[in-house]
Amino acid sequence: MKYNTQIDRKDDLTKSEGVVFIDDKIQIDKEKNLYKKIIEQTDKSELADFIDSQINLSVSERVLLLVGQKSYFSEENVDNLRAVVNLRPLNKIKNVKGYLLAMQKLIPDAGMFIGCVETYNDRKIRFKDSFRCFWNIAYTFDFLIHRVFPRLLFFENIYSYFTKDSYHVMSKAEVLGRLVYSGFDIVDFKVIEGMLYYVAMNTHEPSNKLVSKYPFIKLRRVGKNGEMLGVYKFRTMHPYSEYLQSYIVNLNGYNAVGKPANDFRLTSWGKLLRKVWLDEIPQFINLFLGQMKLVGVRPLSQTRFNELPKEVQEARIKHKPGCFPPYVALNMPNSIDNIRAEIIYMKEKEENPHTTDIKYLWKSLYNILANKIRSS
Repeated sequence: MKYNTQIDRKDDLTKSEGVVFIDDKIQIDKEKNLYKKIIEQTDKSELADFIDSQINLSVSERVLLLVGQKSYFSEENVDNLRAVVNLRPLNKIKNVKGYLLAMQKLIPDAGMFIGCVETYNDRKIRFKDSFRCFWNIAYTFDFLIHRVFPRLLFFENIYSYFTKDSYHVMSKAEVLGRLVYSGFDIVDFKVIEGMLYYVAMNTHEPSNKLVSKYPFIKLRRVGKNGEMLGVYKFRTMHPYSEYLQSYIVNLNGYNAVGKPANDFRLTSWGKLLRKVWLDEIPQFINLFLGQMKLVGVRPLSQTRFNELPKEVQEARIKHKPGCFPPYVALNMPNSIDNIRAEIIYMKEKEENPHTTDIKYLWKSLYNILANKIRSS
């Protein structure tokens, strides 16, 4: 069944694909206490407490509870729907993108959306508990089937055919990123008995950009004259992670080298690629296209660029971004020092426009080969 993301009549939910696709049967029951119903359906009082801390689960709150094959409305009139709580794991919902867009259309502005998912890490823990000494073998096989194959160009359609596109293994970063992509802001999340429960608020229009799940990606960065350009890289983060940039920074701030601290968006192989600088190799495409040069200011996201002092912003956009930023040559990876390194570079560039880049290139190569500086 296809998802209808254009839900305009909230008073006719039983006929709208935007809700019926979740459950086969809709049941109106004003007498049910939603707090007790959650415990009854899941046997998790901790979950009921967590949800109740986000929204009042009393009948008068107009909460739509989706559980298994039945849906419980707290009010028959849902024109003023306050929240939707879906206890069916996101992994088992067909067409996750369409589902989340449908929820965004259904839930009013500032309305709450609560759901759950078994994340990549939670799944690993379950395999350890279930298979014990053989968990590595079982998990490796599961990883190849459900994580690797769906991301291979020639196997993607085969996987979708056999699974009916209704089974998804996702990381925490991908789930939260998908929510932001779909028009929600993250309010809270918590792992309860092997499931990640998320709380999101409908705050903005969904993005219409295509998100690649393949290893080769293009990131929007601030270029010369303030124009946005697509910088090519090997993926080091989970899909949809770029939509969590502001959230991660607001949550944890930056680390010593100017990257978001405690960044759970990074994959394990991504950390390895960054350490040996391999994730930067595709930037040479930008070099050949004339969008970047070998040495220059670091290509920053709009979020990071906006945090810089005004005078630094104005100076940076006079230069093309570079594959080798100044902090590599000057060995100044600290979040404050790497901006100082750019100021030093830009001043030298103005004084010696023909030799500065050559000098910084050789210093950068030496520091990398001598292992004096590592990519973060």
